[in-house]
Amino acid sequence: MKSKIVRGSLVTLLSLLLAFVGQEDPFFTIKKKDVQLKIPAHFPDPKYDFSTNPLTPKGFELGRKLFYDPLLSKDSSVSCGSCHQQYAAFAHIDHALAHGIGGRIGNRNVPTLQNLIWKESFMWDGGINHLEVQAIAPLTNPLEMDETLANIIAKLNARSDYRNAFYAAYQDSTANSEHLLKSLAQFMGLMISANSKYDQYQAGLTEFTPEEENGLALFRKKCASCHTEPLFTSTRFANNGLEVNPRLNELGRATITGNQEQDFYRFKVPSLRNVTRTFPYMHDGRFSSIKAVLDHYADTANYSAYADTLMDQIGPLSEADINDLAVFLSTLTDKTFLYDRRFADPNFQRATR
Repeated sequence: MKSKIVRGSLVTLLSLLLAFVGQEDPFFTIKKKDVQLKIPAHFPDPKYDFSTNPLTPKGFELGRKLFYDPLLSKDSSVSCGSCHQQYAAFAHIDHALAHGIGGRIGNRNVPTLQNLIWKESFMWDGGINHLEVQAIAPLTNPLEMDETLANIIAKLNARSDYRNAFYAAYQDSTANSEHLLKSLAQFMGLMISANSKYDQYQAGLTEFTPEEENGLALFRKKCASCHTEPLFTSTRFANNGLEVNPRLNELGRATITGNQEQDFYRFKVPSLRNVTRTFPYMHDGRFSSIKAVLDHYADTANYSAYADTLMDQIGPLSEADINDLAVFLSTLTDKTFLYDRRFADPNFQRATR
């Protein structure tokens, strides 16, 4: 009798577990309100137009599923999310250079993914000019995911869960590159960071400390020509006086334009939003801390002969200046963005729930 009771209890428990597994986790469920494009009042008009790629819950969910699936890499070991980690503002914390399949090391630091719809070019050298094709570069780079679009599409069409997901998003169960890239663009395009202490200060919802106030004043005087508010990037390319890294065969923007005289070692000016979470810094990850970055800018003796003329306006920075600038930069951390459930990896359950 006892053994029958035990077996009955186990069957009941197993049934409950299977029922739970089969249920959709509400934490990761995307609803219509979750994909409404909300442009912050203090932001400019975006460059990317969602009218040609209408935002839908299922399109967004498909993009998220693809973003976190290592199936998109050649050996199914690396996903987009492997390098672009949410808690690091979708950069790769602690790694100087990108890591790919088979332990391969790239030649550039992983850039953040935030406020992408305000960009007209992507990658450190601007080699990609549209959000919907940006993903092709890491997907096909031999040092990163080393796959082809044709192989990716074949693998997706061999999976019933993806056939169902593509049908739910596009009423077509056959995966194709257009829908693959549009879904990824929906997911990445909604990665909008606009609720830091700085943003709340600008809206009159909070106050700055004296150090933060002074840091903002210094920033506007010495840094804002490149790191322009409110996006904290001009989206232009600049040579910030770094000496050439002898370990990397790197030309910067000149790789794309072929103009070494004008574009040698010029790189896309990165956004400073969430900068406290995106270390190490620079295109090659050479600086491990914000203090090291500011120390570089503090003394013109650190600048190479190729430095952009805009560097001249930075001038010397005292230790007090460096401290206040660092304190101000910490106000750009947007925890709403860093912990937004919409962008979390649905393959992992959160222990805090």
